Amino acid sequence: MSNQYPQQPQPGWGQQPYGQPPFPPQPPKKTGPGKIIGLGCLGIVGLIVVIGIIGALVSGGSDSKKSSSSNDVKAAVPSKSSKPAGTGKAQSSEPKASPTKAKKTQKKTVVFKVWGTAPAGALGSLDITYGSDSDTRKGTFKNGKFEATLPLNKEAMYYNVMAQLQGSGDINCSVTVDGKTKKGHASGGYNICDAQLSSGLLGGWE
Repeated sequence: MSNQYPQQPQPGWGQQPYGQPPFPPQPPKKTGPGKIIGLGCLGIVGLIVVIGIIGALVSGGSDSKKSSSSNDVKAAVPSKSSKPAGTGKAQSSEPKASPTKAKKTQKKTVVFKVWGTAPAGALGSLDITYGSDSDTRKGTFKNGKFEATLPLNKEAMYYNVMAQLQGSGDINCSVTVDGKTKKGHASGGYNICDAQLSSGLLGGWE
């Protein structure tokens, strides 16, 4: 009789043999503190970069809006040097005369006057002569006055007016040249009222 040990069943494929302990499970890998800190730093740096890019885009957009808005404002406001089309030639072709030039073009006159009371005598009420050194004229006294004008001649040496009474009366006379006036007076008898302005050395009248 043979001594045979009872046969034990063979382990299947992939199973541990009987009598041997199974392989112990491997512990999970622990993440070191250095790796955690490194990943955190990378995340912060990435976040800063993203914020910087967003800020640059926002600032660039605002600058472009400001420049475009300023350009729009400049375009909307007309320049002072700009002139409406078609108005420059019309203005230059029609110069306006200044008041000083208009005054210069007006001819100056000399004014002669006699006024008062003068009863008529043998030769009339008054004997009136007026004018300049080169132009003497006769005047007529009517209704208590006489007035006449002559164009101013710059070459004249003087302008005067003379009125002689014919026995009685009281009269005044005056001559005005270029804003300057000279007056005279006569009363009673055959007295003469005389007023004269002479051309001065400096061109004025005195």
